[in-house]
Amino acid sequence: MDAWLIWLIIAVVLLVVEMLTITAAVGMLGVAAVITAGFAALGLPVPVQLLAFTVTATIGVLLIRPIVRRHMLRPQLERFGVEALIGKPAYVVSEVSGLDGRVRIGGIRGEEWTARAYDQTLVIPAGATVDVLEISGTTALVYPRE
Repeated sequence: MDAWLIWLIIAVVLLVVEMLTITAAVGMLGVAAVITAGFAALGLPVPVQLLAFTVTATIGVLLIRPIVRRHMLRPQLERFGVEALIGKPAYVVSEVSGLDGRVRIGGIRGEEWTARAYDQTLVIPAGATVDVLEISGTTALVYPRE
């Protein structure tokens, strides 16, 4: 079997492993194996192929991988689901205490949620505007606006 074909098989295996692990390190090794397959196809001897693999893998892992990881690990810019409700204003539909109550989150046509006062000593009257501080299960923990 030709050396370039062996390097290509190694590259495919490494790239498949990268798709399963998403570490960016194994992918850099796969790219290095593809480049080395090119050197092997040119007919360069095995020691030169190993040197090419070592150099390209080192460059990939030490220089390119940190850049790729930085782009992969960017913080999520938008919140979704119940996380998006935290910090929103809500209208108290029925009196909210430390035990129970109801609020409407999202304006007049918003959703009604069961609610509890974040500070359990507070009683918030109906008609007040509150801020949603936390969502616990299906209950919004709220605090009155000042």
